[in-house]
Amino acid sequence: MQFQVSDELIERIEFLIENQKDEELLDLLEEIHHADIAEIITELDLEQATYLVKLLDSQKTAEALMELDIGVRERILETLSSKEIAEELEEMDTDDAADIISELSLERQQNVIAEIQDEQHAGDIVELLRYDENSAGGLMAKELVKVNENWSVTGCMTEMRAQAENVTRVHSIYVVDNRNKLKGRLSLKDLLTASNNANISDIYIPNVDYVNVHTEGEEVARVMQKYDLEAIPVVDEMGRLVGRVTIDDIVDFIREEAERDYQMAAGISEGVEADASIWKLTRARLPWLILALFGGFISVTVLGTFDAAMQKHAALFFFVPLIAAMAGNVGVQSSAIVLQGLANQTLRGSLLKRLIKEVLLSLLNGFVLATLLLVGGIIFLGFDFLFGLTIGISLISVIIIASLIGTFVPIILDKFGIDPAMATGPFITTSNDIFGIIIFFSIAKAILEF
Repeated sequence: MQFQVSDELIERIEFLIENQKDEELLDLLEEIHHADIAEIITELDLEQATYLVKLLDSQKTAEALMELDIGVRERILETLSSKEIAEELEEMDTDDAADIISELSLERQQNVIAEIQDEQHAGDIVELLRYDENSAGGLMAKELVKVNENWSVTGCMTEMRAQAENVTRVHSIYVVDNRNKLKGRLSLKDLLTASNNANISDIYIPNVDYVNVHTEGEEVARVMQKYDLEAIPVVDEMGRLVGRVTIDDIVDFIREEAERDYQMAAGISEGVEADASIWKLTRARLPWLILALFGGFISVTVLGTFDAAMQKHAALFFFVPLIAAMAGNVGVQSSAIVLQGLANQTLRGSLLKRLIKEVLLSLLNGFVLATLLLVGGIIFLGFDFLFGLTIGISLISVIIIASLIGTFVPIILDKFGIDPAMATGPFITTSNDIFGIIIFFSIAKAILEF
């Protein structure tokens, strides 16, 4: 049954916090899932949220902290001491702890790590901080279950029990040699049905999918999706097993990447939350707005050069928004399809073939749209032949050019190692607005002879 965080519950918790009824508050929250506790914390003011975080046991607090939006979590962490943060990190898997500590300043990171009592846990966190956050090394957790190929089944079972105590979910059992190099994986069924005296080397499966610590997160996601994996082992440059990436981490990564690409497509240059500061929101939005303003200024300048045309054929002016809007829409559609293909690695074939396909598709779409516009214009607006021909040819031409730009730009940016998501939104729309106006009036000048 799905739990709902109601206004009445929030008011009850606020009352208990205000009156410091800790036992009653703990009893109320005891059976509530950590994700719902995170939602409750978000609804409280900072002082109340901090009170609740300090009151709950470290394990539940650690789980709730990971569910919070980054902005909310950062504000709460600022109110906690280095020792209090260290106590929460000790209850987390190493990948989650590394994500939390990476949000702190360098000086605060050092202070928090110094307060972690488990030296092995602290060392694992420090190791993960070395890797790029969007690489397999940055996404992996150190907690896993591994066995040596030379162990017997009996010895393997004993060792696995000890390792499993520190692992939240056991997705796979990995097999290594004496140098910790990944050799394969072990089927739990084979382990349970094997003789106690059998060696692991006799029963393990040598075929295992893995990634390198420097493999990009997008590639990790692609491999896990392709082979339907719940977890994938991570090896270093020497082939030694150093961690694993689990499905929950890769889902979070995909969601964050999708949000970032969506924001970039909408003209937001850096990742921001809805409750971020005005300065941060302005800094994220303003660059693309300046580009849009610059593009609009160019459009106005271009229109000014055709002033004589609009004086002679004033009706042309009323079709400028239509032409510009169609150019922007077609460009965004084309770039969205290309971006999806690039992300899924399904975009195959040469660039020339892709562009030819877009031209043919644009001709078909443009012809249908131009026909509809021409028929509607003749019936409702009384187009004469030359004027209708101008609008129709302009619309087809603009659709072709816009689709080529929408296809060409993301592919080129990707080849140069630039995030192709930058090609969508304001960039494509603004550039196609300008080209659309130029094409429209150039064709009108040629046909209507002004």
